[in-house]
Parts: sequence; C-alpha cells; structure tokens
Amino acid sequence: MGFSQALSGLNAASSSLDVLGNNIANSQTVGYKSSSAQFADVFAGSTGLGTKVSQVLQDFGAGNIENTGRGLDLAISGQGFYRFQQEGEVVYSRNGQLSMTADGFLQNAQGARLMGYGLNAAGNVQVGGQPEVLQVPADDMAASATTDVSTTFNLDARKIVGDDLSQATVSTDMSNPGGTEQTIDYHYSNNFSVYDSLGNPQNVTVYYNKTGADNTWSAKVAMDGHYNSANDFTLSFDNNGELDTINGNPATPDNMPTINVTNDATTPLGTGPAAMAFGLDIAGSTQFGNASATNALTQNGYTSGALVGITIEDDGTVMKNYTNEQSRPAGQIVLANFRNPEGLKAVGDNAWESTEVSGQELVGVGGTGVLGSIQSGAIETSNVDLAKQLVDMIVTQRAYQANSQTIKTQDEVLQASINLSR
Repeated sequence: MGFSQALSGLNAASSSLDVLGNNIANSQTVGYKSSSAQFADVFAGSTGLGTKVSQVLQDFGAGNIENTGRGLDLAISGQGFYRFQQEGEVVYSRNGQLSMTADGFLQNAQGARLMGYGLNAAGNVQVGGQPEVLQVPADDMAASATTDVSTTFNLDARKIVGDDLSQATVSTDMSNPGGTEQTIDYHYSNNFSVYDSLGNPQNVTVYYNKTGADNTWSAKVAMDGHYNSANDFTLSFDNNGELDTINGNPATPDNMPTINVTNDATTPLGTGPAAMAFGLDIAGSTQFGNASATNALTQNGYTSGALVGITIEDDGTVMKNYTNEQSRPAGQIVLANFRNPEGLKAVGDNAWESTEVSGQELVGVGGTGVLGSIQSGAIETSNVDLAKQLVDMIVTQRAYQANSQTIKTQDEVLQASINLSR
C-alpha cells in the first residue's frame, strides 16, 4: 500500500509541475490568468491512501495595465470579459489585442470577432438586446447643410451714429455682375462659413450699424457678396448692455433671426444645391464700452468626409473619424461578467466558455455596474507572479523527490523482508 500512496504523491506533484510550467510559459501572454492545482487526501475508512488533484483553480485577479500607444489595443480596468464570436461560438477573453479586417471587423489574432451593440435606424447605439459582431463600414459621410449658427459678440457702445463708418460693396443679383451693386455702411462686421446641401462652404458676413435710436443697431446679412434685404434685422440692448429685443420682439429663442438664401442664378448657391435657411442665435451678445469683437461662433454644417480611422471611448463606443473632422459611432463594445468566473472553462487561445458552474453571462457596457472601463492604447499583462511560480516549483520539486524517496525506502523494506524469508 505504501507504494500506491507515494505514487499518488508523485502524480500530484507532477500535475502541479504541469500547472506551474504552463503558468511560467504564459507569463508574457496578454490577458492570461494563472492557475493553481488544489489537492485532496484519499481515505478508505481510517486508512490514508494518498492524495489526488481535486481541481485546477484559475486566478482571475487583474494583471498590470501597460500602455502601448496602439489604438486597437484595449485593456479592461476592472471586472469583465470581452465577448467574441469564434467559429460560430461565443467565447470570452481578457486579451484586447485587436486588428481591423479589410471588411471592417474587429478581431484578435485567432480570428475571433469582437461583439457589441449595433446602431438603430437613427444611427445611434442601440443599447440592450442581443449583442452582435461589430463591423465598421468604410462608407463616406455625406455633407450636411448648416441649419443653426450660434454666435456671441460685443458691439462697442461708444460708437456714434453716422461717425467712423466703414463701407462694403455688395450685389443684389449675382447673375448681373456690377449692375446691381450697392454700398453698406457699418460700424462692425463679423463673418463665418456655412455649408450648403452639397457641402460647399459659403462665406456669410453680418454688418452691424448703430442707428439713431438709443442702444439700437441694424444688421444686414450678405453671403459671398450677395445681399438680400429680406434678411435684415434690428437688435437693441438695455441700459446694462444686455441684448433686449430683436426686430422689436423680446430676445427669446423663438425670436432669433432666420437667414434664407434661394437656389437660383441670383444667389451664390446657383441652382446646384438646395435652398438654405439657417437660424442665427445671437443670445448672450452685449453692448459694452469696449472694442467690438466676436467672442464665440459655432455652426452645425459640414462638408462630406472620408473615413480616416477609429477611436474607442472608455465606455467601449467605437467612433468613426472622418476627414471633415466629424465623428460618428459604429457600435459599442459589450463586456460580460459572471457570478462565478472561476467556473469558466478554458478553451485555449486566451478564451473561456461559460458553464453551468460559472452561471449565465451578465452583459453590459464598460463603466456601468461592476464592469470596468475600457482603456484604449493599453493591454492587460498576464497576472502570473513569476517569482512565486519559481518558488512553488522548487517546493513541488522537493515534494516529488520526497515521494520518490518514500518509494525507495519502501522498496528497501520489502527487499529486507524477502531476504529474511530465504
């Protein structure tokens, strides 16, 4: 019986060395989780029959985060697993080393494709539902005409009506060059670009002129030198220099001016793009005794753009970046967590499958609940403590040698018994 006890010890030590060797071999594998062999004694009645390996337990503690500077390297800072589809099966991994295929799929070196939430009909991420394989289309972004312009400025309260004026020459009919020109007098002008429906930039200038009434200014709008008096508006300020009225109405969002440009030969648009109409929000503008100046200016139009790359946000949103400096989501990476991660089944290639022991997956997006955030440009290293593995290997080697010594001693005792019987 002593032989079988020592043999079980040898087998247990050998299994432990296998686990330790695998840990050491994967100490540089991104996202690898170390394992340890656990043992149990074997008894028959009150007689010890040796030991056995009860289970190999995985340690899902976090590894260190290392910056790589590569945008498609992803690390999870906290709990959770990436969800991949590999050969029709769903697998889970902590290895976020990805690349993009020619047809826009995000996949790892083993060909497993990353999964997440796709887009709805409005082009927004559809959070919830069943995750799908993420794909980044390479289509261009269409142009979008300007519909809103927002600007704030200060008009110099020290200006005197009719004094120190500048002049600009504009035309009321672009199809009749020089024949319909007129002069606009002004104290201050600001200009900005807007985009028509084809993505062509159009330069707009607003000329402000202080008029006879106290704290009142007239505004005339020209696009690329074309002037339409229908777009004129007036604005007045109160005694504190704050914007008070527009065209005699309270300066509320509903009363902001709207600029209209027709699409015909008389205007800069010509007949190619659609007619334009954009709101001019001047709320917050002032009239103080300082030099006239534009403080802020934004507009919501843009020209067409080609896809130049993607970036991944902390919540896993995959953003498509275009040459027109616009960005749009292509989907959102999901993370999965389990009530008992130690019950996951390792299937190789840095991947695990769920089991009854692990429980059902709990799917969400990064940074919500217990799920960690996703860090782009970084990887999670193996959580193998190499120094500890080497020490454990020495201890296991000693155990192996001790069990072999037990067999040797048992053999000597048996040999002595045989000699006595001669």
